[in-house]
Amino acid sequence: MLLSSVLAAAVTCLGLTGASPLTQPTGRSAAAGVYTGGDTSGCGVSHWFPGIPTSIDLTSSGVSRSYLIHTPSNYSSTHQYPLILGFHGSSSVGFFFEADTGLDDAQYTGDKIMIYPNGLGGAWAGANYSTASVPEDLQFVWDLLADVRTKYCIDSARIYATGLSIGGGFVNTIACNDTVGGEFAAFSPASGSFYTDATGVDDGCTPARSVTPILEFHGGADADVFYNGGQGEGGYEPPIPTWLGFWAERNGCETPYTQVDSFNDDVHHLIWTCGGQYGALQHYKTDDQKHDWPSTDINFSQIAAGDLPTHISASAIIQSFFMNFTRPAA
Repeated sequence: MLLSSVLAAAVTCLGLTGASPLTQPTGRSAAAGVYTGGDTSGCGVSHWFPGIPTSIDLTSSGVSRSYLIHTPSNYSSTHQYPLILGFHGSSSVGFFFEADTGLDDAQYTGDKIMIYPNGLGGAWAGANYSTASVPEDLQFVWDLLADVRTKYCIDSARIYATGLSIGGGFVNTIACNDTVGGEFAAFSPASGSFYTDATGVDDGCTPARSVTPILEFHGGADADVFYNGGQGEGGYEPPIPTWLGFWAERNGCETPYTQVDSFNDDVHHLIWTCGGQYGALQHYKTDDQKHDWPSTDINFSQIAAGDLPTHISASAIIQSFFMNFTRPAA
């Protein structure tokens, strides 16, 4: 199934151009300077047992919150590390997302720090069943970043966010906030339920920068967050092609986009150039994938969805995508 015709209507693209291998394009721009700010007081602080996940508690908006942190096994308190936040799906916790994605594996994050925040009531803001409000969960992310910078050596120019299902939807909510979202260099939701960004380009979405790098994964056979949109468990969800069109317009992306079809036309990789940055907006659709984290090895979310391993590994792809983007100086 080709995606060109559907997305053409969504973002007024005229067609399909070119083809390239199933690899991440280089998205670095010629923008002057990389952000050099951010609290570095955590540099020089030693930690016992690097490489072993540690739970950390903090108070945010008067509520006790927590997150799980994983450092490289060779963690050095004098080296500034990229930081990735991974947001779990509904009825879950950070530990499950950690186990499901395998993002702690050295092949993915041997040179990065992973954080798995825990949502209140097992979910994130935005759905009609959410425990926390959007302002409360955004404040939690802000407080978490402030907290981890005092404890660990963080490169504040390379902070990223990914998540699954409502966790992916909340990643988009962060990207749409010009304060909290401004702390991040790029975003990658998977099977995202975009409750807070469902009705239009200007639907309360105010990104911090004119180009916000985003990579989204979605299954064409997703029976929980339908690819073509509609009523979801926690409210209305936009069709994914329409949602991509929102971001193409916000990012000032060029038309036409590039589409690469692979694995016997089961995987479709869409790539936009936005503000001179090739690959600043990307999307992977796997036609027969259900509501789970894309993985070439069977994982927990695939088992829960009654699915099989996919052709692509989101845990691998997001690493090269993230490392193509840094927070600009301004």
